[in-house]
Amino acid sequence: MNLILLFNADFFETNKVRLGGRRMEHIRNVHRAKAGDELTVGLADGLIGRGTILSFENDTIEMAIKLIQNPPPPLPITLVLALPRPKVLRRVLQTVTTMGIKKIFLINAYRVEKSYWGSPFLKEGSIRQQLHLGLEQGRDTMIPEVLSRPLFKPFVEDELPGIILGTEPLLAHPEADRECPRDMTGALTLAIGPEGGFVQYEIDKLEETGFTPVNMGKRILPVEAAVPALLSRLR
Repeated sequence: MNLILLFNADFFETNKVRLGGRRMEHIRNVHRAKAGDELTVGLADGLIGRGTILSFENDTIEMAIKLIQNPPPPLPITLVLALPRPKVLRRVLQTVTTMGIKKIFLINAYRVEKSYWGSPFLKEGSIRQQLHLGLEQGRDTMIPEVLSRPLFKPFVEDELPGIILGTEPLLAHPEADRECPRDMTGALTLAIGPEGGFVQYEIDKLEETGFTPVNMGKRILPVEAAVPALLSRLR
């Protein structure tokens, strides 16, 4: 935890917070902090600063907070991701949040198992937990927006054209003729398929919308490896 993520409900005075649970345990057992120590803190969707430990109780910690700087700039990439296996989704959400992605669309595809859409990992509380973990790792405070779109065709035809406006839309596809570009500077929309990739119908629909298929080489990576590899290459 490189940043202690704070929420408005933590404040009992204007510049003082009281924390318990996972954050308190981490401060005590991992940071091994004591009264008077300072830690990096940040208010969810707000500023970053320093927190000075005032006291420990049995199950809570009190800190004096000074928020003084903006969070790091977001990565100007919108991620359109075919819903992966639930356990993979947790890792991917943490990773892309740490890397600075702020908008994620989880979409359906032919090779996405129907049961995935009923997973408890898709509940708002579970998703937000992964986002918070990613923010703590990346020293960020701006919570990403995660939107579920379980109908492929209506999403691609009705919503996606507006989403990609002003961006370079790229489709990760191992059979693409074009190699994935490097170090792009403008805004991007990146579509990544499920394990096994998008089927040809889905590729055709995305190309009709304006996406350019690109490859990362001959090796086919699992989703949790492909996502950070593509983001790192593009940026």
